Amino acid sequence: YHPDKQEAGVAAAQAEERARRFLEIHQAWKILGNEETKREYDLQQREDNLTKEWPLHEQIYLEDMSWNEDEQLYTLSCRCGGNYSVSKSESKDVSVVCCDTCSLVIEIL
Repeated sequence: YHPDKQEAGVAAAQAEERARRFLEIHQAWKILGNEETKREYDLQQREDNLTKEWPLHEQIYLEDMSWNEDEQLYTLSCRCGGNYSVSKSESKDVSVVCCDTCSLVIEIL
């Protein structure tokens, strides 16, 4: 798909499609090649997948979760006996958290 690798005499529509595809691949490499942007991308993908596939147990405000100063972790007990946990550093980026024992999910408002 690289523009420098195109064959001569390719139809304009095909050349345009290849150029578009090259730009998509280039953008993906920029995101996935940087540790911080890859982490943000992975979190967003995980959140999107969780909200589509897993049952939402409840919506809760972060300040309603218990705070553990030593572990720098917000937690909430699940009805199954497990816990929902989110670290302080993740709390700004994550809005969906899954239970560590069952398939229930909470949304952090």
